[in-house]
Amino acid sequence: MNAPIDLANQPPAAPAALVKKLEKLGIRRRFDLVLHLPLRYEDETHIYPIADAPYGQPALVEGTVTAHEVSYKPRKQLRVQIEDGSGTLLLRFIHFYPSQLKQFAEGSRIRALGEIRRGFAGDEMVHPKTREVREGAPLADSLTPVYPTVNGLTQPMLRKLVHAELQSQRLDELLPGALMAPLALLPFADAIRLLHLPPPEWSAQQLADPRLPAWQRLKFDELLAQQLSMRLAYRARRLGHAPRIAGDGSLTQKLLASLPFPLTGAQRRVLDEIRADLREVHPMHRLLQGDVGSGKTIVAALAALSAIEAGYQVALMAPTEILAEQHYLKLSGWLAPLGIGVSWLSGSLRKKAKQQALDEIASGQCRLAVGTHALFQNDVAFQKLGLAIVDEQHRFGVGQRLALQDKGEQPHQLMMSATPIPRTLAMSFYADLDVSAIDELPPGRTPIVTKLIGSPRRAEVVQFVEKTCAEGNQAYWVCPLIEESEALQLQTAVDCHQQLQQDLPQRRIGLVHGRMKAAEKAEVMAAFGAGQLDVLVATTVIEVGVDVPNASLMVIEHAERMGLAQLHQLRGRVGRGSARSVCVLLFENPLSDLAKARLKVIYENTDGFEIARQDLQIRGPGEFLGARQSGLPMLRFADLEQDQALLEAARDLAPVLLERWPWEAEAHLERWLAGREQFLKA
Repeated sequence: MNAPIDLANQPPAAPAALVKKLEKLGIRRRFDLVLHLPLRYEDETHIYPIADAPYGQPALVEGTVTAHEVSYKPRKQLRVQIEDGSGTLLLRFIHFYPSQLKQFAEGSRIRALGEIRRGFAGDEMVHPKTREVREGAPLADSLTPVYPTVNGLTQPMLRKLVHAELQSQRLDELLPGALMAPLALLPFADAIRLLHLPPPEWSAQQLADPRLPAWQRLKFDELLAQQLSMRLAYRARRLGHAPRIAGDGSLTQKLLASLPFPLTGAQRRVLDEIRADLREVHPMHRLLQGDVGSGKTIVAALAALSAIEAGYQVALMAPTEILAEQHYLKLSGWLAPLGIGVSWLSGSLRKKAKQQALDEIASGQCRLAVGTHALFQNDVAFQKLGLAIVDEQHRFGVGQRLALQDKGEQPHQLMMSATPIPRTLAMSFYADLDVSAIDELPPGRTPIVTKLIGSPRRAEVVQFVEKTCAEGNQAYWVCPLIEESEALQLQTAVDCHQQLQQDLPQRRIGLVHGRMKAAEKAEVMAAFGAGQLDVLVATTVIEVGVDVPNASLMVIEHAERMGLAQLHQLRGRVGRGSARSVCVLLFENPLSDLAKARLKVIYENTDGFEIARQDLQIRGPGEFLGARQSGLPMLRFADLEQDQALLEAARDLAPVLLERWPWEAEAHLERWLAGREQFLKA
């Protein structure tokens, strides 16, 4: 079943090239061809008379070529007219080869499959699938599957490869009957054969229905494989040995006594969960999630203190320099008065400053190192790393997170995310982690009013900025780009900064963007935080980590271009003080359906968990998670929202299968995941 693909006996002249194309489709073993299921089906079982063929859906017609020509108006195209006695039809090809002219010689008999639409010259098909036939040529006796493919790999070739494997592979039922009987799912072999080789009586609409028992079976098998891989990853991690960390609480009590606010119940709960993990002898792998402003940073600081009290070092890594520096400033303000050495490390540091930080970390003088990806470079050596904290963990690749972990002997790992994870995602892609959620905002957070305003009313927004500043508060103005883009034609931060200086000559307006030097960004951010600037024009580098309580207005230019998580993060930069806070979403018409859906969600909701749930529905798990960066295996068939019942069944059955039928569990993983080792690395 797991033999690598060997296509030496296949007809293509270049088997190695064919193998390469198949690998692009994720097909690396012969059995992967069995799991390479059709995208859709073409109906070549019935020929419609041209006059009766339906509009707007694929239809097969047959006729005799009565005319053909290469036209150059309005652009070069091949135009072929066929007729069948009931009517005439124009076949139009924008892209064609000269050799096709012979195929469409007058008098040729042609079958064409495509969607008929009304054109300027009458009914037409644009780029139909065609072939020359003799009158009375037999029709297909069942629907024709259409598979996902790549350039150079034709549908007939793929169908031949798939059908060959269906005949040669054993499609045995791997899951025990005692486990499957209560679910009443279709047998695996029946599901596979139905979807690859549908019987003549089945329609394309029936086969496309996600509730079809065949699809339900394959979705369940896929979800079960994922749950098994995640549970095995969780089990493997718990076999590792980590330092048992239990601080004496002395530094913790001092910090808590110095804070101007008490911890919320949710903060205390998740802190207890983290401390319990740190006291274990296996490495902690916990995801701490919480909405914008829920207080994750103080929880991270208190977790760090537990490790520091026990004699260990802590590393906190953030994906951007601005966010990392905000963490450094806040944590230094809390911990330095306690006599704790806090060091800052980033790629932009000058050589002397960087060497000083490296020496402090290596000697142990630094108890908490805060920085960007510079923390896991080869020249960084910790004396005794016990806890690694990764903020906005989904922005780091798997290799980057593991590289930081390798700086110590199996250090505990705490990952944080201000993008709440919907329940179905947590059950699925984070099933190998322990998850804590701060689901309570600290008291005193000011509700934020969200306004949707079209760009023609931009002048009104500028006046509102002036009013906000006149009342003694500050404002952000966020733009998505920092220089002109002819393709997008968006207002840039640089131009916006210049325009606002003209519109608000009495106001002190700063500018910060990702291409500025670190020292320049830090200077501008410090000036805004100190109240020396009234308005901060910025790109989305201020998306996370910026905390200025006096800022009560957020203006987001071209909000229709941004994702929900980004909009919610930016909105969360205000509402941190006592003043009434407003977020203005400036948008440009016309809006796409996707942009309308996003703006509707952000306008109607302030709960990050609900926004994340709807964001998942709009984008799907791949985009939501940043799958390419995270290294998480994506689902091919299952839908986390629609198939929640199947996901819950798979989650419940996975531990039973591993415990009672370990061989079957291993065989199921091999069938679906081609070995679980790649997922254990995640």
